[in-house]
Parts: sequence; C-alpha cells; structure tokens
Amino acid sequence: MQNRTVQTDVVVVGGGLAGVSAAVAAARLGRRVALVNNRPVLGGNSSSEVRVWVCGATAHGNQRWARENGVVGEMYVENQYRNPEGNPVYWDDVVLDTVRREENIELFLNTDVREVEATGPDDSRRIESVTGWTMGSEILTRFEAPIFLDCSGDGLVGHLAGARYRLGKESRAEFGEEWAPEEPRREFLGSTLLFYTKDLGKPVKYVPPETAIDITKTPIPESRVIRSGDSGAHYWWIEWGGELDIVADNERIRDELRGVILGIWDYIKNSGKFDADNLTLEWIGNVPGKREYRRFIGDHTLTQQDVVGQTRFPDTVAFGGWSIDLHPVGGMYEPGAGAVQRFSDGVFEIPYRCLYSVNVENMLMAGRDISATHIAFGASRVMATCGTLGEAAGTAAALCVEHGLTPRELGARRTPLLQQTLLRQDASVLGVANEDPDDLARSARVSASSHQRVVGVHRHGDGSVAADDVRADRLESDLGIVLPVDPVLEHVDVLLSADVDTTLEVEVHSTGLPQNVVPAHLEHAASVPVPAGGERWVRLPARYNPDRPANAVVVLRANPHVEVRTSRPLPPGVLTLVHGQDADDQNVSVTAGRLLSWPTKPMRGRAVCFSAGPESRALAPERAVSGYHRPYGGPHEWASAPMREGVEEWLQLDWDAAVDPREVHVVLDDDVDLELNTLHHHRSPDEVLPQLVRDYRVEVLPADADAWRTLTAVRDNRWRHQVHPVVGFGPLRALRLVVERTNGAPEARVVQLRVQA
Repeated sequence: MQNRTVQTDVVVVGGGLAGVSAAVAAARLGRRVALVNNRPVLGGNSSSEVRVWVCGATAHGNQRWARENGVVGEMYVENQYRNPEGNPVYWDDVVLDTVRREENIELFLNTDVREVEATGPDDSRRIESVTGWTMGSEILTRFEAPIFLDCSGDGLVGHLAGARYRLGKESRAEFGEEWAPEEPRREFLGSTLLFYTKDLGKPVKYVPPETAIDITKTPIPESRVIRSGDSGAHYWWIEWGGELDIVADNERIRDELRGVILGIWDYIKNSGKFDADNLTLEWIGNVPGKREYRRFIGDHTLTQQDVVGQTRFPDTVAFGGWSIDLHPVGGMYEPGAGAVQRFSDGVFEIPYRCLYSVNVENMLMAGRDISATHIAFGASRVMATCGTLGEAAGTAAALCVEHGLTPRELGARRTPLLQQTLLRQDASVLGVANEDPDDLARSARVSASSHQRVVGVHRHGDGSVAADDVRADRLESDLGIVLPVDPVLEHVDVLLSADVDTTLEVEVHSTGLPQNVVPAHLEHAASVPVPAGGERWVRLPARYNPDRPANAVVVLRANPHVEVRTSRPLPPGVLTLVHGQDADDQNVSVTAGRLLSWPTKPMRGRAVCFSAGPESRALAPERAVSGYHRPYGGPHEWASAPMREGVEEWLQLDWDAAVDPREVHVVLDDDVDLELNTLHHHRSPDEVLPQLVRDYRVEVLPADADAWRTLTAVRDNRWRHQVHPVVGFGPLRALRLVVERTNGAPEARVVQLRVQA
C-alpha cells in the first residue's frame, strides 16, 4: 500500500457536474486543483453508469432564454456537436475532456474520501485535510489545501467535518412555506435506476429471473405510463426509498429498484400488451441515482418563496428554472402521479450565501447539498443548475485563495469581485451588469457596419418576407409575439389574411421582471377592423413606453377567421407564444401558471411575420458592451443587417487615448432558448448552432500605425466564448471584430465584446 500527500490550492470532492464545473472554474483562474471522484467516470448521475439526462433552467423547454452558459453551457454545446444521438458513453468523454483540458487540475478517479481532519470548536470548524482510498491502485492519499469544496452529493465531507446540515422536510412554520408539511418529516425524494433496450430485428424471448418483482400486484401498471419504445430517463419514475435512509439503505433500495425494472420488462415482453417481440434488455444501471440527502446550512437558506417569487439577491451568483419538483414519498408504488411540479414565471436567482457552510470556515458546497429547504431544493437539484452552482463555488474558492479570505469573508467584503469575475468567465449569472474597471470596451466608442433597426421579420421592398418556410397559421388560439422595446413601441405590422370582414383584438403586455417573457400587466389594447381578402400587411396599434429597455408581449387574440403568416427562423430577441396548456409527461401533475399557459414549444423556432415600429436600438452596436451577457429586458447583443454574399460585417471599438489590452473576449449568440439536453429529450437538427458566428477575425489598429493588423482569424467556430491574447502590438487606438460567415443565421450576432486590461 502506498501513502502520499497532495497539496493544492483547492480540493474538490465529487466528480459530478457540480464538482467538474467547480474544478474547471478554479483552474481557469490559475489555482491548482485536486478533483477527487469515487467513481471511474466523471459526470455523476449523468455518467454512463447512471444515465440521467442533464436538465436545468430550460425545464425541458418550458422556460425561455434559460439555457446555462459557462462551463455547463460549453459541455452542452460540445455534446450537441459530438453526440447528436445522445450516447451516454460519448457524454462521458465530453466531461472528461473538459477536465483534462485544464493543466491546473489533477484528477483522482476511483478515490473514495472517507476521512476528514477538521479542527476548532463546533461553531468555527476548519478542514485541514481529507483522505481518500484509490481502489485498484491501493493508494491512500491525504489531500491538503486552504479551501475545500464538498460536491459529493450526499455531503459526506461536510458531515465528517462537523458542518451543520438538514435532512428531510422542514415544517411549514419554520420558513413559512405553503407547500411544506405541517410537521417536519424525515422523508426524501427517492433514488432511481434506469434501463436501456435494443431492437435486435428478430424475436427475442425473456425469462424473468427470480428477483423480478411482479408489478401487476402493485399500482404501477395503472398509475404510470409504460411504453415499449421508451428507455433511459423516460423511466425517471422508477423511484423508491423516500421513507428509508437514502444512504444507509442504499443497497436495499438498489435491489428493490432492480427487481421492479425486471418486472416491468417482464410485463412489456410477456403480457401481450406491447409490440416488443424483437426487443431485448440491453443495460440496467447498478448505481442508484440519488436525488436527495444532506443539505448543508449556509448564511442563507433558499426557500419556496425565493423560487416562486423570483427573489432578487445582492449576492446572486447563479440561476435556476426547473420547477419545484416534488415526488411522493412512496415513489413508484404511490397510486397518484409520480411528481407534482410548480413553475415560477421565469428563471430564479441563487445567492452566494447558499454556497458556504455556516460553521466550517473553509468549506464551500455545490450541487444538491447547498443550503436550501426541501421545497426549494426541488427546483435547484437538477444537474445543469448544480453545474452553475459549482462554477460559482469554484470561482469563489479561487478568489479566496488569491486574497487570503474565507468564503464568508469573500461574500461580506468582495461580492462585486466575485460577480464580476463570473461575468468575465461568461458564467451563468442573471441581472448583474458588467462594471469591470479592467474592461476597456466600456470606455470605447462603439460602431458597426450595420445593425438591425427594425425588430421583426425582414421585408423586401415589395413587402414580401425575406424568410424561409412561410406558411399560413389559422388564429385558433391567442398568439403572443415577444419582442424587445427600446426605447418605445407604437405599432406592429402583421402579415395576415381574413376569410370574412372581422375585427382583430390586439393587446400589449409587459412581463414584470426583466427575465420573464409571459404576459403579466396589460399596457394597451385595441380593436382593428380587418376586411376580407388575401395576404396583406395590417398595422396594429401597440403602444408601450417603458422607462428602460424591456420585453413586451404583443397578444393577437384568437379569431378563427384570420390566418397569420409565420416563417423561420426567429429574428434575434423574438419568441412566439401560444396560449394554451402544455404537458410533457403524463406521469407528472403540473400546477398551471402563466408560464405553462403561454408555451413556446407549439411554434418553437417560428415567428409571426411582423415588423415593429418605430426603429429600435435593441440590437444596436452598443448592446455588445451594454453590461449584460444574457437576455434580460431585451436580447443584449449586436445584430447586423442580413449578411450578403461576400460582404463582411464588423463591430468596432475606438478609444480617445491609446489602451494596452491583455486579451479580447468574444461572446457569441448560441441560442440560449434552445434546450440541449445531453440525451436529447428534445432533438435539434443542428449539430453546430446556426446563430453562432462561424468565421471571424479580430483586427487591431496600433497607436503608431495607420493600417489594421490581424490579431487572430478563427475558422469553423462552434463555441460561444473565445479568449484571444493580445501580444506584440503595443498600445491600441482601435479594435474590431470582423464577421465573415455565420453557421446559418442570416445576420451576425455578438453578445459581448470585452477587451481586458
């Protein structure tokens, strides 16, 4: 047996998406990181060992402009390119490559941390080291660092260090949560095993083993949807153990889950109710995917009110959008729905104070063990959200080491530093403006070759639509056109036809919070006569004058005598809503709300053929340095006029006095409205997102030169965030990004152009 000691700046325990994102974030900021995982593969519940698809703030497409950026976003986009079929083995390598790419990370797989050395009184503990045993290699490793991150899911490191935590459900009175039980209960969300099937093209028999459970003697056949063509995470509802101890009873839970899977397969193959003759059982998981166990206590506990009310936090560092997703304690044996979901009207913020221990001074946590009630945890626990929390915690850890602070001291003294660092790294932060004094772009004059002055679908001079796949859609349901307003909206022109003389009712609604895109407050209403006749542009009054740039929803009320024209693709900053109810999964009971009453999925990617007036600044050049890097009261990006063959578009920064930059950050539009589930719950045909710029150059104008010089030329880009060092040019008086070609979008789109001193 070997004994060794590893000393680094940061130790991250847990190789799920929270731990991976934390390690990568800290490493990119120059910290030496030990990433310790007790399994042979990274990815946690998303790995090929468990095979849960990665869900996040998009909530299977229910939330809008909600997909995560940062480290998780990079992995989503890379998986879309490498793995369009959703192979969980390929996803393993996407995650592993993300870690291996970082020279500052030392990775320890198959290393189970089971010993923690911590000192100090109960109210002020400090972790000195953690020790892990590497299976197969027979190595005992002591890991030492000034900062430790518990991303282990079950929270074993913090538990052994003496960190305070919660188990089970809080009482309704403790936090005033309407959906909490009257009395506290030691009950959990259960664990899950999944299975995969394969069509062999010939009949295959199935003889159930003795461990198979006869599900006909349970409520499962009547209360759950079973389909022979489904496999993997479609069977998320194979869940059990909520009444037990999720950790202590892990082996019992696994055996029960496996027995039920074998019983379900027996039912599919041998009941005669399914077309399954040629199907065989290809794979069953053996590692239960756990949902819930310890939740550490931080300086803030996220609550139901924070999620549903979309609380604004001064120390916001991440966001979520998944529903408050609560499952019955009996899991698959409950006769009712497998889950009850309640959505907020848009994405919600998560504060930094949820990410460090209240009593272990050098411990941060990320993933499903953050400081949250059982109810709020139902929304924050999904893996992409856990990844954003990991990136925030890893960034905080790096800053703590750099500045000699504890996590609590960082929050108390340097919250703006943490937030601005996250923004610079393009992390998933909502509603925080770029105020970085080292971003030289903020002091530059911004200009461009062109920009879209009219929000809407492009029109030719003869009034025809410059778009593809134009079709007539009868106005059977209310339609909502989401569009940015900057500075004012007066009217929209809509391309439509009418069977008879009729009247079209039109309304303008504001959305409440800047991140929301559902009708919240009526701002204007009008009735417009529409004479019978063929296709024509009809002007609809739509008055809205917000005090700052904002989203609006122009609602066309249902009228079966009217057909509106719709087309592809969606213009930047625009979405189409359809008034009605939308449900993805028959195993789920969903509480209706404004979000689900106005889904985008029925017309995903399609736009009503409209143009808004007067001219708008929503897509002007200065939006690329406006301070935000996500849609927030508007798209916050520059969009050029439609590109023409052989004609380049450019975005330029000019300074009155020469500047000396270190690097250029280019942040491009990768359509954060599109869900990119790792195993493709919703499929997208685009392996590379068409909104991304494909070929571009960064050019600089040195202070002592009269001609532009090329800093870098990028070809076949498929990334959202690119960083280009500036070396060997001396002081600059101008810099520009020249777009040569996109990956399919008709216009060039740039979310942010940063020039770091």
